[in-house]
Amino acid sequence: MELRHLRYFVAVAEELNFTKAAQRMCTVQPSLSQQIKDLEQEVGVQLLLRSNRKVELTEEGKAFLKEARLSLEHAEKAILDARQVAHLTKEQLNIGFVPVAEMKVFPYIMPNIRAQFPELKIHFHSLTDADQLKSLHKGEIDIAFTRYAEDAPDIESVQVFTEPLALIMPRDCPEAALRHISIKSFNQQEFIVSDEHSSPELFRIIQEFFKQSKLNVNVVQYSTNILLNVNLVGMGVGWSLVPSYVIPLLGDKIVVKSTIEPLPMIGLYASYRKDKKNEAIELILKVLKEQFYMGFF
Repeated sequence: MELRHLRYFVAVAEELNFTKAAQRMCTVQPSLSQQIKDLEQEVGVQLLLRSNRKVELTEEGKAFLKEARLSLEHAEKAILDARQVAHLTKEQLNIGFVPVAEMKVFPYIMPNIRAQFPELKIHFHSLTDADQLKSLHKGEIDIAFTRYAEDAPDIESVQVFTEPLALIMPRDCPEAALRHISIKSFNQQEFIVSDEHSSPELFRIIQEFFKQSKLNVNVVQYSTNILLNVNLVGMGVGWSLVPSYVIPLLGDKIVVKSTIEPLPMIGLYASYRKDKKNEAIELILKVLKEQFYMGFF
């Protein structure tokens, strides 16, 4: 039995007329009739009742029609999937990211992409959150890893994870010897804060935290990247609130201090265009879901 037998049978079953079915399938009626006879012989039952006036489905034919349609649908999907993968291997994937994704996400997704799509060309774009989302709308990148998600009708976003902020300070400052400190000690303390343009979500969260906690800090430096926060703290310039993923990067001149009161959390989101979702993006989402138990935003 071949797919053409199923296609011919479905055409006859839907038209209930051999002449119309033959025209629909771009063949001649005798050939179509022979294909149906061959199919019935292979199945072992009569599928159609023929007379000079009409064609009818037998009960067996009705049952076979249902499964024949499903088989053709599955075959069409298999063909589309295969073509999409073949097309994808000739394409490229553009990934936008902020540093946390490079450290906590890429080690999981890259081995899987390389294994499943070895010919796929991958380009990485280190961009701010806002620049990533602009590039995503323009089609310049295929997936974005940002600290916030944009509510747009053409964009789908998922939250990958959330992580707490950490308080870091120079090891030689007096408070470094304390086991725990209260956020009240932040008052009048010199702080390095991430720049609003470079890290808008981190900036917003920290400013909101200071305001809600009624803290009056002395911002001595706005940092354009998180490594500058770390370096300035190591140089004794001040304290800083940084995402927890930074902790493994700290040198011996910096300590992480736990606070009596909880510090705020910050998230990471993966976003992609709804009309540009492909096999590689589906694989990325699958891996992230398995690793981080993420949910749709």
